[in-house]
Amino acid sequence: MPITFRKSFRILPGVRLNINRRSWSITTGGRNGPRRTTSSTGRRTTSMDLPGPFGWRRTTRTRRR
Repeated sequence: MPITFRKSFRILPGVRLNINRRSWSITTGGRNGPRRTTSSTGRRTTSMDLPGPFGWRRTTRTRRR
């Protein structure tokens, strides 16, 4: 079983800093609306919880220079 590391800090209301072994990301948004996550690896995710057991997510990847 591999050893993993993940930690999430609440910076401001509606803003979180997520840190794991390889990268970090910032998540903005809340419970009643869309969330935007931007990662240090260039990944951008928009997600939203929908009524019931449904959810929506779209991920794009940008090139790192």
